[in-house]
Amino acid sequence: MYKTNENQHEYRFKTHGPKYLTNGPKVDMGVVVITPGEQHPCHKHVKQEESFLCLEGECAVYIDGEKVIMKEGDYLRCEPGEAHLFRNESNKNFKAVFTKAPHFEEKDSVYIDWEPGQKFIKED
Repeated sequence: MYKTNENQHEYRFKTHGPKYLTNGPKVDMGVVVITPGEQHPCHKHVKQEESFLCLEGECAVYIDGEKVIMKEGDYLRCEPGEAHLFRNESNKNFKAVFTKAPHFEEKDSVYIDWEPGQKFIKED
Protein backbone atom coordinates (compact mmCIF):
# COMPACT_ATOMS: atom_id res chain seq x y z
CA MET A 1 0.00 0.00 0.00
CA TYR A 2 1.08 3.56 -0.66
CA LYS A 3 -0.83 6.57 0.73
CA THR A 4 0.08 10.23 0.45
CA ASN A 5 -1.51 13.67 0.48
CA GLU A 6 -1.09 16.39 -2.14
CA ASN A 7 0.07 18.80 0.57
CA GLN A 8 3.11 16.59 1.24
CA HIS A 9 4.52 17.32 -2.23
CA GLU A 10 5.89 20.50 -3.82
CA TYR A 11 5.24 22.02 -7.21
CA ARG A 12 8.29 22.25 -9.45
CA PHE A 13 8.11 26.09 -9.36
CA LYS A 14 6.93 26.45 -5.71
CA THR A 15 3.34 27.59 -6.53
CA HIS A 16 2.79 26.01 -9.95
CA GLY A 17 4.03 23.47 -12.46
CA PRO A 18 3.79 19.73 -11.94
CA LYS A 19 4.15 17.84 -8.69
CA TYR A 20 4.29 14.08 -8.64
CA LEU A 21 2.34 12.20 -5.99
CA THR A 22 3.76 8.88 -7.18
CA ASN A 23 6.45 7.96 -9.66
CA GLY A 24 5.94 4.25 -10.31
CA PRO A 25 6.06 1.39 -9.88
CA LYS A 26 3.29 1.00 -12.50
CA VAL A 27 2.00 4.54 -13.08
CA ASP A 28 3.16 8.14 -12.61
CA MET A 29 0.52 10.46 -11.18
CA GLY A 30 0.38 14.00 -9.94
CA VAL A 31 -1.15 17.44 -10.08
CA VAL A 32 -0.23 20.31 -12.37
CA VAL A 33 -1.04 24.03 -12.06
CA ILE A 34 -0.53 26.28 -15.08
CA THR A 35 -0.84 29.99 -14.33
CA PRO A 36 -2.45 32.57 -16.68
CA GLY A 37 -0.21 33.24 -19.69
CA GLU A 38 2.06 30.27 -18.92
CA GLN A 39 2.62 27.34 -21.25
CA HIS A 40 4.29 23.95 -21.03
CA PRO A 41 6.42 23.24 -24.12
CA CYS A 42 5.33 20.90 -26.88
CA HIS A 43 6.36 17.31 -26.24
CA LYS A 44 5.31 13.72 -26.81
CA HIS A 45 5.87 10.43 -25.06
CA VAL A 46 7.31 7.50 -26.96
CA LYS A 47 5.77 4.64 -24.96
CA GLN A 48 3.51 6.24 -22.35
CA GLU A 49 -0.01 7.53 -22.62
CA GLU A 50 -0.70 10.67 -20.59
CA SER A 51 -4.11 11.60 -19.24
CA PHE A 52 -5.46 14.76 -17.64
CA LEU A 53 -8.56 15.49 -15.55
CA CYS A 54 -9.28 19.22 -15.18
CA LEU A 55 -10.11 20.18 -11.59
CA GLU A 56 -10.18 24.00 -11.93
CA GLY A 57 -10.05 26.68 -14.62
CA GLU A 58 -9.52 26.09 -18.31
CA CYS A 59 -6.56 25.67 -20.63
CA ALA A 60 -5.86 25.45 -24.35
CA VAL A 61 -4.22 22.15 -25.23
CA TYR A 62 -2.69 21.72 -28.67
CA ILE A 63 -2.70 18.06 -29.73
CA ASP A 64 -0.63 17.50 -32.89
CA GLY A 65 -1.26 21.20 -33.61
CA GLU A 66 -5.05 21.08 -33.08
CA LYS A 67 -6.42 23.34 -30.33
CA VAL A 68 -8.69 21.75 -27.73
CA ILE A 69 -10.06 23.64 -24.71
CA MET A 70 -10.12 21.79 -21.39
CA LYS A 71 -12.58 22.97 -18.76
CA GLU A 72 -13.45 21.80 -15.25
CA GLY A 73 -14.53 18.15 -15.34
CA ASP A 74 -13.00 17.42 -18.78
CA TYR A 75 -10.80 14.37 -19.26
CA LEU A 76 -8.17 14.17 -22.00
CA ARG A 77 -5.95 11.25 -22.97
CA CYS A 78 -2.88 11.72 -25.18
CA GLU A 79 -1.77 8.53 -26.88
CA PRO A 80 1.93 7.66 -27.22
CA GLY A 81 3.37 9.75 -30.05
CA GLU A 82 0.73 12.52 -29.85
CA ALA A 83 2.44 15.88 -29.37
CA HIS A 84 0.84 18.10 -26.75
CA LEU A 85 1.38 21.67 -25.55
CA PHE A 86 -0.57 23.35 -22.73
CA ARG A 87 -1.12 27.12 -22.84
CA ASN A 88 -3.25 28.87 -20.24
CA GLU A 89 -4.97 31.57 -22.29
CA SER A 90 -7.41 32.41 -19.47
CA ASN A 91 -7.08 34.75 -16.49
CA LYS A 92 -7.36 31.98 -13.84
CA ASN A 93 -5.11 29.12 -12.79
CA PHE A 94 -5.63 25.78 -14.51
CA LYS A 95 -5.31 22.76 -12.23
CA ALA A 96 -5.45 19.14 -13.34
CA VAL A 97 -4.59 15.64 -12.22
CA PHE A 98 -2.26 13.86 -14.65
CA THR A 99 -1.28 10.24 -15.07
CA LYS A 100 1.38 8.64 -17.26
CA ALA A 101 1.33 4.92 -17.83
CA PRO A 102 3.02 2.59 -17.87
CA HIS A 103 5.84 3.83 -15.65
CA PHE A 104 9.35 3.74 -17.12
CA GLU A 105 12.58 4.34 -15.25
CA GLU A 106 14.10 6.01 -18.32
CA LYS A 107 12.80 9.37 -19.54
CA ASP A 108 10.01 8.96 -22.13
CA SER A 109 9.47 12.63 -23.10
CA VAL A 110 10.64 14.03 -26.42
CA TYR A 111 10.44 17.83 -26.72
CA ILE A 112 9.38 19.31 -30.07
CA ASP A 113 10.30 22.77 -31.38
CA TRP A 114 6.76 23.97 -32.15
CA GLU A 115 4.58 26.91 -31.08
CA PRO A 116 0.90 27.65 -31.76
CA GLY A 117 0.58 29.59 -35.00
CA GLN A 118 3.25 27.51 -36.73
CA LYS A 119 2.44 24.72 -39.15
CA PHE A 120 2.52 21.40 -37.32
CA ILE A 121 4.35 18.54 -39.01
CA LYS A 122 3.79 15.16 -37.36
CA GLU A 123 7.05 13.34 -36.71
CA ASP A 124 7.27 9.57 -36.35
